[in-house]
Amino acid sequence: MDNSQIMLGYEQFLNMQHELSLVAVLILVLLADLFMDGKKKGLFQTIAIGIFALHTAFGFHLGFSCEDGIQTAFEGMYTTSAMHIFVKNILNLGTLFVLLFAHKWNETLNKENCGEFYFLTFSTLFGMYLMISSGDFLLFYIGLETASIPMATLVALNKNKTESAEAGAKYILTAAFSSGVMLFGISLIYGTCGSLYFDEVAGAFSAEPIQVMAMVFFAAGMGFKISLVPFHLWTPDTYQGAPTPVTAYLSVISKGAAVFAFMCILFKAFRNYPENWQDILWWIIVITITVANIFAIRQKNLKRFLAYSSVSQAGYIMLGVIAGTAAGMTATVFYVFIYMFTNLAAFGIISNIENQTGKVGMDDYNGLYSTNPKLALIMMLAMFSLGGIPPFAGFFSKFFIFAAAAQQGQYLLVFIALLNTIISLYYYLLVVKAMFINKSDSPIPTLKSDSMSLVGLTLCTIAIIVLGFISPIYQYIDGMSFGM
Repeated sequence: MDNSQIMLGYEQFLNMQHELSLVAVLILVLLADLFMDGKKKGLFQTIAIGIFALHTAFGFHLGFSCEDGIQTAFEGMYTTSAMHIFVKNILNLGTLFVLLFAHKWNETLNKENCGEFYFLTFSTLFGMYLMISSGDFLLFYIGLETASIPMATLVALNKNKTESAEAGAKYILTAAFSSGVMLFGISLIYGTCGSLYFDEVAGAFSAEPIQVMAMVFFAAGMGFKISLVPFHLWTPDTYQGAPTPVTAYLSVISKGAAVFAFMCILFKAFRNYPENWQDILWWIIVITITVANIFAIRQKNLKRFLAYSSVSQAGYIMLGVIAGTAAGMTATVFYVFIYMFTNLAAFGIISNIENQTGKVGMDDYNGLYSTNPKLALIMMLAMFSLGGIPPFAGFFSKFFIFAAAAQQGQYLLVFIALLNTIISLYYYLLVVKAMFINKSDSPIPTLKSDSMSLVGLTLCTIAIIVLGFISPIYQYIDGMSFGM
């Protein structure tokens, strides 16, 4: 191999600009954590958040300056396009909000593990980047494990609470099991198709029984990552036991990355036989939305409540995937984008109140409006958006995703989803009722939010309102190339 071939190999890394930028952030944060001590240690979080904010801005610069079409590296193992960049930017923005909400928690409860929190969070994000841009099952699996292993550590990061350790154990055990199931499915795909590249798998996939079984095993493994029923059983316990910022990260960032990666693989590797995976998804969506909504009504712990809410939202997101069209892909990405602001606003309120009072029960929120009207108002807007009440952003995300499924003749599925939306409205309004109508002799006292949380909550609230009235983002996404 001559020098020109070696240089050509290294030049392929230039296509991985998001990943290279994040690696630089990881190194800088690690060095800052190692060498900052004493009074300077108090500046660590500000520096870490600032560096990541620059990385996020750089990602949006890439999105605005990139050319349409698809670029590949390493013989097609790595792929990127305008849509891939946009999804990574969504994950960056969501992670930045999580860091803002986690600032106070790191100062008070997690001072010793502060550096670990940032390093592990960025490590999982790097794995999600690889999942999104994978062009074959090998890189996808590497990215999946790179994201999952640090995530288990994040879940168990609160060493002072046995619930956190228990949640971490449940997460890693179920993750290992689901990973094994998925890997078995991938091995069957490789054995019958002779390749791990998505495009080559698509050409060799003939829907033989063993190949369909392989696809089912792979879908089951992904069902765990997205929290689809019946692979969701880890979700409520893990969400409840994990630190609230980590729970927010799991519910939005991890789920969003897994949904997009799953959608890309279905549309690339199994595109010639959509009827096989659409039939499977049809039943999974119906069961997911119905079961999650029923169980959400019974929850009194707000973190478990939002856990079942996120399971239900995962079912709605998959409506865009089952459509199997460009409109469905656009609606799916738009739904994840809106869901990020809405869900993080709710978790931002929960984190803020939990950090100062330790209360996370729904009954604890009785009379919240009388003492903390601003926090109650933001939570109300988040609940309205999650429930799909117009004119807030969540209504439009649901409308587009229902329309995408209906365009492909999925009328019964859309009808069932609409009926479940009525159920979801009921339990979202239970939170609003507790804050504005229910009385309490000892409501949560008046709280003062830290500056970082205020910035995050303000931006999320503006997004929930503004994106509901005007939605240029949808047209922007619709005009992108998915690189498929």
